[in-house]
Amino acid sequence: MVSVQINNVNPYFKMNPAEVKHVSVKDSTGTTSCVGDNTKKNYPSFQSASTVINVRTMLTPEESQKYADVESVLNKKNKKLLKMTLKSGLLLRNDAEDRTTVLDNLYKIVTTPRVKGLSADKVAQNVLETIANPSGITQRFGDIPNIIMPKVIDYMTADSTDARERKLKEAEFDEMYSGCCVAASVEFNLAHRHPAEFARFAEALTSPALEVKKTINLEKLSKNTLDAIWLLNAFEVPYKLNGINQATLILKPDKEAIVRARIQNNYRDPLERSSVDVLMQSMLMQLGTEQTYSSLLDKRGGKFSREDKGLIDFEKTFIESVVEDKDTTSVVYQTVDENQRVIGQEADYQTIKSQLLEALEMGKNVIIGYMLTDAAGVIENAHEITIIGARKTSTGETIFICNDTDDDIPYPIEYSETYLIPKIHHAGLPTSIAEKSLDLTENWQIAMRDFEEYLKSGGNAAA
Repeated sequence: MVSVQINNVNPYFKMNPAEVKHVSVKDSTGTTSCVGDNTKKNYPSFQSASTVINVRTMLTPEESQKYADVESVLNKKNKKLLKMTLKSGLLLRNDAEDRTTVLDNLYKIVTTPRVKGLSADKVAQNVLETIANPSGITQRFGDIPNIIMPKVIDYMTADSTDARERKLKEAEFDEMYSGCCVAASVEFNLAHRHPAEFARFAEALTSPALEVKKTINLEKLSKNTLDAIWLLNAFEVPYKLNGINQATLILKPDKEAIVRARIQNNYRDPLERSSVDVLMQSMLMQLGTEQTYSSLLDKRGGKFSREDKGLIDFEKTFIESVVEDKDTTSVVYQTVDENQRVIGQEADYQTIKSQLLEALEMGKNVIIGYMLTDAAGVIENAHEITIIGARKTSTGETIFICNDTDDDIPYPIEYSETYLIPKIHHAGLPTSIAEKSLDLTENWQIAMRDFEEYLKSGGNAAA
């Protein structure tokens, strides 16, 4: 098990996500999403098992019946999407943990009960639309309609009749922004790289159980099995050991997530999260915040961060590694002082570029956090996006193809290397790449305990 020397960024920032088409860059007002810390600590890498993928485009007789049953609940637009995903090979991808296909899980969605308040046809359409175009995933919350607000306030105040208490609680929803950029990015990666596993997650999370089981190989999470168990306990993840090498985790959204999911099932507006997005992102936030997340207010607790929104690098890397099929180390490239000013780089420009490109060549998406600063280098805004590809211009410049869950653009955007690389604060790289040239150290568990002691002593952490 290795870990990398990093330093994070202090409080969460209001982000101006760049609306980028091709090489041009234009900033527009957006939402806050990322938080960080000003400590310099050692954080671990995490590893996860590989998945066998079987791509087909021809239906078996049994699958033909499943296809017909799914098609029967879809609208005209999504019937065309279903046909397209079959022709492209997406529908019969079997890269789920249990080797089920996207079709298998869509069929289960439309033929077995959904949790009360969610309709099977809408859930199936949400999943299909996401599989067909993962860039449509958004972190933007839906508004709570006036007709629903009194019931939500009843829920949050335990049916209090105190007018002042109710008004104060309602005010917390004013101008609410989403701190789910990390969760939405991990959701995107799952749908983009492992569509059948995404569909399996969606089916389970929208079932009456409101939970999904995920089996992990402990030696892939950490080379030392006892360290892996310590890590699961530290994140307070419910799990059951399967012998000495595996554990089955129970992943579930917080109890408030179903309230938001039901609202989105019935009152979703354009550019808002679907009910599937709500449950998926809430589950990821709950996993990363040691089971302390509140979906209604987008607030978190937990022992690793003193901020009440977002996820820190360490939490991000953990949820990536549990949910996705990859071995990840969180690497930080910028040096930030206690005044939240970028004062240097941990790696040079060419090293950062080559590491990103090598990861892409391995078929890996790279979730990065990038910062916008003022003229003095003080951080003004921060955001998490995913690099999914790269291309070269006729002049030899590299253009990074990215997905942003907070730009209201349902397709990939592009950043020039000269714009993006100097702004990258951290990146989730395959450990095999990180090990080549970065300052790695062995004993991550000691570093984690040092970090906890730092927080107990009054330190500040955020991501």
